[in-house]
Amino acid sequence: MATFSTETKVPFSLDPYHVSADLGFVLQAPLQELPEYYQPWMDIAFQVSDLVQSHTLRSHIDKMPLLSVEYLKSHRELRLAHLALSAMTMGYVWQEGEDGTIERLPRTLAVPFWEVSGCLGLPPILTHADAVLANWKKKDADGNLELLVTLPGGDSVRGFFMVTLLVELAAVPALRSIPAVVNGVRQGDGEAVASALEVLQQSLQDMTDTLKLMHVFVEPSIFYGIMRIYLSGWKDNPSMPHGLVYEGVEPEPVQLSGGSAAQSSLLHCFDQLLGVQHEAKSGHFLHRMRDYMLPAHRRLIQDLSREPSLRDFVQGARAGDARLSRAFQLCVTRLVALRSDHINMVSRFISVPAGRARQLRSQGHTAGGALSRAPVALEERGTGGSGIMTFLKTVRDRTRDARLPGSSGVLRDQGPGWDEDSQ
Repeated sequence: MATFSTETKVPFSLDPYHVSADLGFVLQAPLQELPEYYQPWMDIAFQVSDLVQSHTLRSHIDKMPLLSVEYLKSHRELRLAHLALSAMTMGYVWQEGEDGTIERLPRTLAVPFWEVSGCLGLPPILTHADAVLANWKKKDADGNLELLVTLPGGDSVRGFFMVTLLVELAAVPALRSIPAVVNGVRQGDGEAVASALEVLQQSLQDMTDTLKLMHVFVEPSIFYGIMRIYLSGWKDNPSMPHGLVYEGVEPEPVQLSGGSAAQSSLLHCFDQLLGVQHEAKSGHFLHRMRDYMLPAHRRLIQDLSREPSLRDFVQGARAGDARLSRAFQLCVTRLVALRSDHINMVSRFISVPAGRARQLRSQGHTAGGALSRAPVALEERGTGGSGIMTFLKTVRDRTRDARLPGSSGVLRDQGPGWDEDSQ
């Protein structure tokens, strides 16, 4: 955030950024159907998992008619179309695994996918905005949720995307508190800022608690051995070093990153708000992931970076406002804890299964079990293309640096589980 200023401005609001007071970045009431004209897409999209498993998805898409996007009139129609086309694309590319990839996406899929992506300002690949933010429906009157479109991996796929969605929803109070923080800093109102930060730090704790549900609903061997390849892209991926040609659109291959938690706008917003400064390499990757967000959400992150510095404001008021200082420190501490838990999760779902898969291969086990068939190209990388453990630890450590000087006592006061140096 920029240097503190008392310049009078229109009050900061989330309204221009299409952030819901109830659902945050999550799309409200996603559509479940498109106009009848697009039924050929939906018939395939709702069966991607089964068609991949029967090795017939590519043949179905090859026979699909080339449809115009002109009948997609609303934002929700475009979001459902992008979700359907992206699921088909991931299945088409990875149907035969990392050794059976293709070099060209057929025109009947590539052209409409490219055009829908242009309308939304998203890239033509499966993104967090598709698989999580727009991929849900109410399953029953009790409020239980279900996926609209799925990928291979059974219940673990549902668990992975549903828990990620619940983390987004747990962050809603934190998002709602952002305008109060920004406006409070502008006006020099320490009490208002402290109150808003207390909401934010509790929401960060709720996000961390929700993320732990991954251990309940996702099986590590299924995630690593089956699911992960369908989240992978064609940038920084040895299986597709040259990228993918979108027939009828671009004659040269296009390189795009796969799905990544870094495509969620949440932590980008919190980093900007709390003054987290990332190292050049990590910061470059995070900034590139903004290209995989909806334009309005990218703009929110950018606009927050131009606001007066919350950290400077807290430092300036620190001697006379212990509540404000403590609230800020707790926000940073909980953000560090969230990122430490993410590191532990990546270890359990990627690093440990990768080691086991290497062991099975070295012992000649080539049949039976998801790990024995796991792809090898991304063993040391995330689906977004980053060197995952080094990247995550660097990001966590730079988050820790956002703490105010002399904050260690505040951190230790939080009790068991708050010493992130043990992670």
